[in-house]
Amino acid sequence: MAQMMEMRAAWGDTLLELTKTHPNLMVLDGDVGSSTMAQTVAYNAPDFYMNMGIAEQNMMGVAAGMATVGLIPWLSSFACFLANRDLDQLRVTVAQAKLNVKLAGHFSGILAGKTGKTHIDVEDIAILRALPNMIVVAPADGVECKQATRALTDTPGPTYLRITRDATPVIFGEDYKFVLGKVVPLREGKDLTILGTGVQSVRALEAADLLAKEGISAHVVHVHTLKPIDVDGIVAAAKKTGRVLTTEEHNIFGGLGGAIAEVLGQHYPVPMRIHGIQDCFLESGPNDALLEKY
Repeated sequence: MAQMMEMRAAWGDTLLELTKTHPNLMVLDGDVGSSTMAQTVAYNAPDFYMNMGIAEQNMMGVAAGMATVGLIPWLSSFACFLANRDLDQLRVTVAQAKLNVKLAGHFSGILAGKTGKTHIDVEDIAILRALPNMIVVAPADGVECKQATRALTDTPGPTYLRITRDATPVIFGEDYKFVLGKVVPLREGKDLTILGTGVQSVRALEAADLLAKEGISAHVVHVHTLKPIDVDGIVAAAKKTGRVLTTEEHNIFGGLGGAIAEVLGQHYPVPMRIHGIQDCFLESGPNDALLEKY
């Protein structure tokens, strides 16, 4: 059985480690620290933590101010709030000014743990990918989340890290090296190229196992960086088989599928299909039931 790990715990533990090497790090929490594991920093390094209350717009403004004086603020909240509620402040105050503000969008995608219909966000990648100067990353597991957190902390400018709530299978070993902006081949194949992002890349591997039983050889590639997109890596993956399927725990508009279509349409057109949420709002419910339905 595969090892399981919560991305949110990996993120919290990594930030605590970073407080020892980054004296200018600050964690700004939208009063959800027990849900996002920002409480790991709050309990163990309180000088690096501030609870900003349920006031995400104000939190974004405070983060912008901190960035202008050399601090590195990490915002801790749900994806639905960071990508939507404070979008004006993010767009005008942070993205346009290219400020060094880091967003951790928790409870993203389907796996939101019955938090309610309004808290399920499958539009965040599209929204944030469209903002100039933003970097957008969706790790596949806790190991990659740790490394991505470190990489984004040390990468100047506004960044968004997409994090899930519940434990998911670990597919990377401790020898894995996260490289921002580069795709990661997960499985070699010759009949079909499957491109996934976030935890959906884990399910793409599972799908490849099922396809193999039917005699179909799938080439599986993980796209952790949605922006900046790895044009060369995506074209190379498409050339492997000449046909592409993208799969994501996100709306079919503006997410991974849209990003890959933009690349291949301009650089290497091939037959392609986009698999994901069919442009609808989801209801709250158990993870397995939602995954089965959507």
